[in-house]
Amino acid sequence: MMERKKFVIVTAGGTGTRMGASVPKQFLELKGKPILRLTIEKFLEAEPGIHVITVLPEAHVATWREYCIKADFNCPQRLVKGGFTRFHSVKNALEYVPEGALVAVQDGVRPLLSVEKIRTLFAAAENVPALVPVLPVTDTLKVLEKKADGTLQASGEPIDRSRIYGAQTPQIFHSEAIKAAYSQGYDTLFTDDASVAEKYGIPLTFAEGERYNIKITTPEDLVLARAIMM
Repeated sequence: MMERKKFVIVTAGGTGTRMGASVPKQFLELKGKPILRLTIEKFLEAEPGIHVITVLPEAHVATWREYCIKADFNCPQRLVKGGFTRFHSVKNALEYVPEGALVAVQDGVRPLLSVEKIRTLFAAAENVPALVPVLPVTDTLKVLEKKADGTLQASGEPIDRSRIYGAQTPQIFHSEAIKAAYSQGYDTLFTDDASVAEKYGIPLTFAEGERYNIKITTPEDLVLARAIMM
């Protein structure tokens, strides 16, 4: 069986309001490079020849294009305008992915994922329609209800922490499967691509993620990322 062509959709369509910076978080720098560039470079190193589709806020498409030229970041990539939600952004990008390919969807602000893990996930994804990296949750979890006065109250509902895992990206799919899943209408319960696939009936396979594959969304995350990269 012929190996599938590889694509990565790098989602960087957010405005980064939680970061509180003057520019979206994907353009903040780590070691002199924008976070978005570091994320893309990991995939280029792991899978030379991979097709890159970068989803950006419409107002920043020109900004990123200009950066790539000025910084001599010669990565062939298709730039796609982000949609109203992450669901709509990925759906826009999938229009440029052919049938019969492997397509990874990666948060543009996860630059610490290892090259080895990317290669391992792509190899495993050849044989399953949907592959999701996960890590066990280590914190004790509480189900709380917010009262009218803003205080929190325990619901008394027990949680078996041993069964709870956190999903990461890249989530990798057979393109014909995820394109079909994205033909569904939008649902507010779609929090990642795996949830879209699962609702459509596509079976999910899970693989071990990486502890340092953090999503940089707050100033504290940025501090942690800089410490990890030292």
